[in-house]
Amino acid sequence: MFGIKSLFSKEDPAEKKIIELLNNYRSAIFPMGIHPEWIEQIKKENNEWQVHINLPFAAKSQQSVVKAYLNDHLNYEINISLNTQLAPHYKFKKIKHIVLIASGKGGVGKSTTAVNLALALNTEGAKVGLLDADIYGPSIPSLLGLVGEQPTAKDDKTLNPMDKYGLKTMSIGYLVPAENATVWRGPMASQALSQLLNETDWGELDYLIVDMPPGTGDIQLTMTQKLPASGAVIVTTPQDLALADAQKGIAMFSQVNLPIIGLVENMSFFNCEHCGGKNHLFGKDGGNQLAARHGVPLLAEIPLDIQIREESEQGSNLIDKGLPIGAHYSYSAQLISSMLYLQSHDNNGVEIVITDD
Repeated sequence: MFGIKSLFSKEDPAEKKIIELLNNYRSAIFPMGIHPEWIEQIKKENNEWQVHINLPFAAKSQQSVVKAYLNDHLNYEINISLNTQLAPHYKFKKIKHIVLIASGKGGVGKSTTAVNLALALNTEGAKVGLLDADIYGPSIPSLLGLVGEQPTAKDDKTLNPMDKYGLKTMSIGYLVPAENATVWRGPMASQALSQLLNETDWGELDYLIVDMPPGTGDIQLTMTQKLPASGAVIVTTPQDLALADAQKGIAMFSQVNLPIIGLVENMSFFNCEHCGGKNHLFGKDGGNQLAARHGVPLLAEIPLDIQIREESEQGSNLIDKGLPIGAHYSYSAQLISSMLYLQSHDNNGVEIVITDD
C-alpha cells in the first residue's frame, strides 16, 4: 500500500537507489522531493528500468526533467512516467480545489491568465473547470471561441457546462447576448455568481479556476466570502498604478484569511525581435518587489507577446500548440498545483524561526 513496502522489502539494490534518488530530488515543483508512496511501480524490462509515479498534483511535464536527473546519477537507462492523481478531498461538491484569479484593476490580462492557467492544468493531467465570475465583463466565451454558444439544461435546476479543449466552463456571457450590458447592483451580481457555481453540473474536478471581477469592492469581497476557495492568484503589470491596486487585492484577501498562492506579472517585458534584448515598457521588478514584500512567490513574469493576443482572439488553445510563450503558463500552473498540495497536506504549515545568530 502506498509503495511503502519498497522501503522494507529485499528488492534489487538498483531499485532502492532509484527510490532514494527520487526522495532526495529537489526543485521548485518538488520542494520536498518525490515521496516513495507516490511510486506506483518500479520494474526492469529489457535492461531498462520503468518507473511509474502517481503525483498528487498536476506536473506531468516534469517527466523529462526527472528522467534526466535520474539518468545523470545512474549508470543504467531509466524510463519514467508521471500521472496526475489528486486525493479525493473536496472543497465544494466534487471539486477538490477552487482557485481565484484576481486583479486590483482591469486591463492587466487577468482573464487571459485565468484561461491559460486552466488550459495548462488540463494539459498537466488535471480535471479542470473554469468559472467566469466577471459578471459585468465576461471574457471567457471570447477567449475560448464560444461566443454565441449556449449551455444546455440537465434538468429544471441544473445547467451542463460548456466543454472546450477539455475544460468545463460556465459564464454569464453564455446566457446574456454579448451586445447587452449587464446592469446589476452588487447583490444581484453576487446572486448570479452563486447560481452559476451551484447550478452547474461540474462533475468531479481537480481544480475550478474562477476568473474574478477586477477591483476590490463590495461585490468582490462578497464573492470571495461565498466561494470555498483554496487560495488566490493576483495578476498585475509592472506599472506603479497596477501594483498599487494589486496591493489592495492582497489586503482584501488577507482580511478574509484567504491564502495568496502567488503573483503573476503580466506584460513584464517585451523581447525585441531584432536585437533580442528585453525592453521593460511598463517598469521593471515591480511584481518581484511586491511579492517579496508580502512573502509570496512571483509565479511568472509573462512577456508582452503578440502570440498571446493572436491566439486569444482566435479562441485557440495556446498551451496545446506548444508555443514558447505557453511555457510561462505551464510552469505557473505546476507551481500553483504543487503549492496547493503542500498547503492541504501539511495543515500545520512550515514554521520559520528567525534568530539573532
